[in-house]
Amino acid sequence: MTHRTVSQGSQGEGRGLPDDPRARVAAPSPACPVEITLTALRGRWTTLIVRELLRSGSYAYSELAAILPELSDKVLTERLAHLVAAGVVLRTRTPGWPPTVTYELTPHGRELGPVLQALWDWGERVPAPSTAEEAPAAEEAPTAEEADAT
Repeated sequence: MTHRTVSQGSQGEGRGLPDDPRARVAAPSPACPVEITLTALRGRWTTLIVRELLRSGSYAYSELAAILPELSDKVLTERLAHLVAAGVVLRTRTPGWPPTVTYELTPHGRELGPVLQALWDWGERVPAPSTAEEAPAAEEAPTAEEADAT
């Protein structure tokens, strides 16, 4: 079954393109649903935070920090604030001493599960970009000594 916003190319559009006037713009628009989604998921670590909240349902800040130990407190705080502002995450503060703060996905945020799965599936089929650090030694140009030896 095709999603109601996806055309089957009946009007000359490619398969999988939304059948929506907002998809016919000539420049990026903040009102575009794809831009809204990408903005909500922007920033390194954001998808990993959402993934963890999808897995457990609810975490205290310290629990998220422990699960993602290489994520700095500054970035975790920024990403959580961004996700709260985007309506993806609900922040709940429980009074007491010390007060506790928990984070969980909103119903809207839980809908990102299939989106992340689709991104994973697409990325799994595409070769990872190579960086200078990841380039295998075999592909490096020979040194002057190696070139002279041949």
